[in-house]
Amino acid sequence: MIPFIVGCALFMQMLDSTVVATALPVMADSLKSTPVKMNVAITSYLLATAVFVPISGWAADRFGGKRVFIAAILLFTLSSVGCAMSHNLTELVMARVVQGMAGAMMVPVGRIILLRKVPKTELLKAMSFLSLPALLGPVIGPPLGGFLVTYASWHWIFLINVPVGALGIALVLRYVREDYPVAKPRLDWLGFILSGICLAALVSGFEAIGHSSLPVEHLLLLVGAGLACGILYVWHARHAEYPIIDLSLLRTPTFAIATLGGNLCRFAVGATPFLLALLLQVGFGLTPFSAGLITFTSAAGAMLMKLVATPIIQRFGFKRVLIFDAIVAGLFVAMCGLFRADTPVWIMVVILLIGGFFRSLLFTAVNTLTYADISSEYMSRASSFSAMAQQLGISLGVGFAAVTLNLSMLARGAEHLGLPDLVLGFATIGLLTALSTVSFRRLAPEAGNHLHQNKKVSPRRWPRRRRTA
Repeated sequence: MIPFIVGCALFMQMLDSTVVATALPVMADSLKSTPVKMNVAITSYLLATAVFVPISGWAADRFGGKRVFIAAILLFTLSSVGCAMSHNLTELVMARVVQGMAGAMMVPVGRIILLRKVPKTELLKAMSFLSLPALLGPVIGPPLGGFLVTYASWHWIFLINVPVGALGIALVLRYVREDYPVAKPRLDWLGFILSGICLAALVSGFEAIGHSSLPVEHLLLLVGAGLACGILYVWHARHAEYPIIDLSLLRTPTFAIATLGGNLCRFAVGATPFLLALLLQVGFGLTPFSAGLITFTSAAGAMLMKLVATPIIQRFGFKRVLIFDAIVAGLFVAMCGLFRADTPVWIMVVILLIGGFFRSLLFTAVNTLTYADISSEYMSRASSFSAMAQQLGISLGVGFAAVTLNLSMLARGAEHLGLPDLVLGFATIGLLTALSTVSFRRLAPEAGNHLHQNKKVSPRRWPRRRRTA
């Protein structure tokens, strides 16, 4: 039940990051605003999530995972009601910020509970289940938003979280045993401020690239400030006793390789729905709901993967599966650029179905390997680190896709988006996904094998560099 409970929380968090997009015009009319200004309802949520993700590990250690998880689900549900009851844009943005804060605590802390409760030998099966909501949320979000706006009202975009949240709290109280704080470290306030500014600036910068909503000089300033704070945080983390993002975790090869390679793969999670929406709606003239039904087939492929992911990884090993799967998944992302207005729907469905299958298998292996050699006492730090990296990876995917489209239009001297631009966008994201094999090739051949064996294997760690005067 624990993977199911955490999966519900992850689904809510991923769904709410995308479901608002198709409802912006209708919400703008209702709240007496404009669709352009309403975009802040999306960015405010993403920024709040990015800023507060690093604090989740500290909160779980300080107050106990179960307490924080219940509080986060409750706050997420109440803030969803606040979003639905908003009478103007200001009220909506305030509710979305609170919702983003709750989502930032909810998903990583839920994952911490799973990692602490589930034996390492069952971790692969648990992660196979948990990878589904992460892929379903971005795919289901746009068509669900279009359906609710068309046949109900935009308020139900947020109100659907109420029964899911209530069910989640009931299941946590029933099935998750009480856990007690494992440590009481002081909160790294300076690290929290530096990491918060870094993540907020980078995520908002990448989002601005995707929507072309900032002048180039402001965009460069924003991204530069984020990178500067990131460099300052790296210096700070080397001297802090309890850094809020523990960079020493990167000394564990499986964690470091899975984090880097997995983030290149997650470019596809952020970019593919973005590019498909442009191709099917702008290029082919389909309605948001019709386009959403076509893209949903990739989610069907992800669900099919659940049946076979564990035996495939156990049979061939993590390294071989990741290297092969990254290339195949990148290839199927690039193949989406070959779609044309006269392409039969069944061909698009088959390509998206197979692509969704391989992407889901890829993320099952990556998410499991990330925690394969992390001991229980470091699980909370690893979960918050991984959640932060995932947030950046998805945002980077949208940013890279948007930059590719803009550069392609500039090279063609065109003012409007065209099919050649989208072809290049899909090809670029597919290539970046396939490049993750460079990271995965560094894995040891036996990496992660102990997860489906009954013997304990001591994790490999890279040697610590000596500090010189």
